[in-house]
Amino acid sequence: MFTTLLVATHNAHKTGEIRAILGDLFEEISDLTAIPGMEPPVEDGETFAENSAVKALAASQERPEAWILADDSGLEVDALDGAPGIYSSRYSGEGATDASNREKLLEELSHPEKVDRPRTARFRCVVTVARGEEVVAQFDGTVEGRIADEMTGEGGFGYDPLFIPEGYEQSFGELSEEIKNGMSHRGRALEQFREWLERNPL
Repeated sequence: MFTTLLVATHNAHKTGEIRAILGDLFEEISDLTAIPGMEPPVEDGETFAENSAVKALAASQERPEAWILADDSGLEVDALDGAPGIYSSRYSGEGATDASNREKLLEELSHPEKVDRPRTARFRCVVTVARGEEVVAQFDGTVEGRIADEMTGEGGFGYDPLFIPEGYEQSFGELSEEIKNGMSHRGRALEQFREWLERNPL
């Protein structure tokens, strides 16, 4: 078992997912709530990989001795030409919430020119590992699926109640945490990290 891992997020749901997937590998997994006063960096990248690195490096500047894990993830909807993409968490504008983002997504898909287009979509995640203010490795995970006509389930967070993964009829909001983590974009990226750890012990 490795020692500690600092997750570069204030999102308790995200930290919980990462603990559920990697908790057997680390004695402790904490997040940015352990660094009082640290403000999130400006995510000015144009890709998930760039924004993931921005977050990892910002946390590494605060804790250069620590192993940092950051992820940037979002939803890509084909009928919306890949939107909301890297803007997934702030899709509905300033003060965006999970609920307002989901409402905007359904509204956009209800426009007449979008109604007949396939509702295929994917969640994408890029995980960055950093230490000593340098990027050490990056891992990319995706899960394909479709956008439901309405929200179902109360599990997960973000767009989970609207996303139905391939091979299932239930949304991520309905599926158990164990099933979701086993196939999710974040779970797949973290599984690559797990395999990397086996080859490159910290």
